[in-house]
Amino acid sequence: MNRKNKLAAMPVRPLLYTMAAPLMLSLLIQSLYNIVDSIFVARLSETALTAASLVYAVQFLMIAVGVGTAVGLNSLLSRKIGEKKTEEACRAATTGLFLMLLTSLIFTLIGLLFSDSIAAMLAPEPELQELCRQYLSVNLVFCWGIFLQTYGQRLLQAVGDTVLSMVSLIIGAVLNVILDPIMIFGLLGCPQMGIRGAAIATVIGQMAGAVAALLFNRLKNPVIHVRFKGYRFLWEDVADIYRVGLPTILMQAIGSFMTFAVNQILLGVSATAVAFFGVYYKLQNFLMMPVNGLGQAAIPVTGYNYGSKQYERVSETWKVLIPTGVIFALCGTAVFLIFPKQLLSLFSASSEMLEFGVPALRIISVTFVFAVTTILCGYFASGLGNGVINMVSGAIRQLLVLVPCLWIFIKTLGINRAWFAFWIAEIAAFLYSYQAAKKEMRKKTAA
Repeated sequence: MNRKNKLAAMPVRPLLYTMAAPLMLSLLIQSLYNIVDSIFVARLSETALTAASLVYAVQFLMIAVGVGTAVGLNSLLSRKIGEKKTEEACRAATTGLFLMLLTSLIFTLIGLLFSDSIAAMLAPEPELQELCRQYLSVNLVFCWGIFLQTYGQRLLQAVGDTVLSMVSLIIGAVLNVILDPIMIFGLLGCPQMGIRGAAIATVIGQMAGAVAALLFNRLKNPVIHVRFKGYRFLWEDVADIYRVGLPTILMQAIGSFMTFAVNQILLGVSATAVAFFGVYYKLQNFLMMPVNGLGQAAIPVTGYNYGSKQYERVSETWKVLIPTGVIFALCGTAVFLIFPKQLLSLFSASSEMLEFGVPALRIISVTFVFAVTTILCGYFASGLGNGVINMVSGAIRQLLVLVPCLWIFIKTLGINRAWFAFWIAEIAAFLYSYQAAKKEMRKKTAA
């Protein structure tokens, strides 16, 4: 069974799992960028860790634009391949490349012109501002690596090749892990660069991953090829990409706005609270990465079979996807419940952070089953060409409910009980997304 037809012929459960496994591993590796940075930065000082946590809101916004565009492109390519429209898929891939290059240029200009202003907005204290500026300016100016890496990976995923997608991520992540201590602490003759060194190590890893992903597509992608000769730009392709991609961008960007808003609320409590939230968010992302890998694998499986009108396979994908995700969620909950102190200690947590951080991790972890189901419902709907469900559910769970509830709970119940706001937000998002995704599936597969 070759790679071109396995999306149609392989049984759904093994297809989804074999595609998801490399994605899960690659996303876990990708999350090491921020985990490793934070672990080493924490050894500099808690102030440096706080700065990295504050800057993460801007990094997350940049990732949101890249991932959202790539999700829209992935969904379009999978449907075009399922419809046997290979030439149209190649044209869309070329359009996607131009979109990614344009996006990179925009963020580079933002980094060159506005890094100081953004740092001042993120942090009130001069020392924090300077650390934020050092870390942020490098990540923005040299952002093309993360955008092109994401683009190259999604082209491979659209034809079912998640292994080479994983390899490109491994190359970047391993290089980042090696360079982090060397550049932060000045080892092996390298000058000591502190938090700026962590940012430089990250962008070098991203650039290496981008080069690998693009080369793999050039040499190994059996279906999709970027073609400049005879290329015709069509706004229809852009509209198709962003029909799914824009809601995904907005949904991902909500995470950036949520992080910024929560950080501003927590700055009123203490800088340690900000540092803790940054640590929690990265730990949670790391433990949730297998779920995101599963969801990303579901997009081409759902999209291809929907495009080829194999509706029973679309329904079977749903029946495999959600229960599998729940199992991963329960595993994540168990880790947070049993090992909260050990997790925080990885980041040189102070006694103050441990005092409220340990119970906070346990409180939040109860919501993982709801969060995972919400996330997977969004990915499944995106595979059907509907990105709005993903966007709305993300807005509910990360912004519209969570932020005001957290603010109210901190003011009325104190920091120790404020984390129950996650319970309200995640349950509300789950109730919406599950019903909306099932309704979308019934509508699209009724024929």
